[in-house]
Amino acid sequence: MPEKVLDDISHRRFNPLNGSWLLVSPHRTKRPWQGQQEAPSKNQLPEYDPKCYLCPGNQRAQGDANPQYKNTFAFVNDYSAVKEEQQDYSPEIDNEDVSSLLLQAEPVTGRCYVLTFSAKHDTTLADMTAPEILPIIQTWTRIYASHLSPSHPLEAQAAAALKGIPENADSEVSPPKHQLRYMQMFENKGEAMGCSNPHPHCQIWTTSTLPEEPGKELVQMTKYRQQHGRHLLGDYVKLEMDKKERIVWQNDGFLVVCPWWAIWPFEVLVIAKRHVRALVDLTDEERLQFAEAIQEVTRRYDNLFETSFPYSSGIHQAPLDCSEEEAEASWFHMHFYPPLLRSATVRKFLVGYELMAEPQRDITPEQAAARLRDCGGELYRKSL
Repeated sequence: MPEKVLDDISHRRFNPLNGSWLLVSPHRTKRPWQGQQEAPSKNQLPEYDPKCYLCPGNQRAQGDANPQYKNTFAFVNDYSAVKEEQQDYSPEIDNEDVSSLLLQAEPVTGRCYVLTFSAKHDTTLADMTAPEILPIIQTWTRIYASHLSPSHPLEAQAAAALKGIPENADSEVSPPKHQLRYMQMFENKGEAMGCSNPHPHCQIWTTSTLPEEPGKELVQMTKYRQQHGRHLLGDYVKLEMDKKERIVWQNDGFLVVCPWWAIWPFEVLVIAKRHVRALVDLTDEERLQFAEAIQEVTRRYDNLFETSFPYSSGIHQAPLDCSEEEAEASWFHMHFYPPLLRSATVRKFLVGYELMAEPQRDITPEQAAARLRDCGGELYRKSL
């Protein structure tokens, strides 16, 4: 165990993955709560909703009709955050001009997808089995591979991976018009995380620039590899498996931990055990193992407070257009950031000190991991 005193005193923890610190205040879990409470999320939805923009056969907001798909279905977002074509913008940089130094902007182009997880409106990842989640991972892999740079260090791996993955005739995916830099796959689950449609789905935003969070991680992982000749997350996997203090679950391919530096109360990190740079590096067996890891995390979340647990999750992997060094420094992992703190109705807010100074948490990652380890077994609502 970490030093026992850390369970009782305020202290800071370092996040080597992005180079930041956070404050941990374990004693604050005893404070009374008289603040805002969320309505517990119960999964009381129909299997098919004729008004849902994502259900099979229904009309979407812009008028296009969905096919009668069976599991996954991907299409370009009707309200994309970025577009492939837009007016050119090339600002001049003048180091003698204060406006040029302080009021900087750069254009961003790209393509945004929506990907449904299931044809069933009332299903979540927690309800699905690993074999049912597998087509999602296969579709993620196909979309990632179709957007890779032709000169990418993983191009050969991508071609080999696609041979073992069935095509999805329902999905509306094609190579981009211009080479893009990064692909961020993410899911917002639940109203508490801003999800506007309860139909099980994720989004995939592909941009011409490298976003801040994966960018900071890539800098840290590259620096670590240059300094130590090893991989940051590779070392971290070995460390956690040796200490066994924050492990929630594991199989042969993936480790699920509440990381030492977690900010959110029940934050989880899913890490490939071997050096996997991106989805296309995974074997058929590892794709199923990844599906098992996702199912274990989401089911344990729901079981923890017996509610349909809200979270934001996202995959970080090698950029779509990158150097050999960037590809080799990358290590495939998936973040889960859930907001619930004490119960189905009390959530964590990043406000005040967190916004003005640095992130802070109450319950320690070790305590969170222990609670999630105890939440295995059948999904609670199957016995209701």
